[in-house]
Parts: sequence; structure tokens; C-alpha cells
Amino acid sequence: MPVTATLELAIRPESADVATAVIHEVLEATRAFPGNQGIEVLVDTENPLRIVLLERWESLEADAAYRAWRAGDGTSNLGSILAGPPVLGLFTTASGV
Repeated sequence: MPVTATLELAIRPESADVATAVIHEVLEATRAFPGNQGIEVLVDTENPLRIVLLERWESLEADAAYRAWRAGDGTSNLGSILAGPPVLGLFTTASGV
């Protein structure tokens, strides 16, 4: 079953000038990861330092494999631009609504 993951990022103000480049680099690997079906980057209209990544995965297992990879061999420098830990949400599509 497909899953949508949201990842809310709070960017440190002093990292604003490099945030786009860092996020772009991180997402190149994410988009290439097996099971990824696409990513949207949403920027808060009132606070451009608040970004939400909307990731689509073919299954919970594909998402879990990606998260495990990021926690191990796939670490990135995303944390260097964040004001705090990212907030992850996992969602499936409701049927009959």
C-alpha cells in the first residue's frame, strides 16, 4: 500500500542562504532511492524557514528501508541547517471518504 511521508523542517536563520542547496542535494539521493515515487517541497508562505517535504513511497517497507539507510550509510548534512529535529508523519490514503 502506498504511503505519504511528511517531514517538517525548521531552518536555522543563519543557514537560510545555503538551505536550498543542501535540501536539493539531500533530495537527489531520496528521489533515487528504490520505492520513492516523488517529492514535493512546500515552503510556508508566512515563514520561509519552515519547509515541509511531501514524500510518496510505494509502501511502508520502502519508506522504512529509506529511513534506515538515512540513519546509517546514507547520512547527510541536512542536520547542519536545522533549528531542531525534523518532524516525521506517515499517512495512507483513506478509502470511502
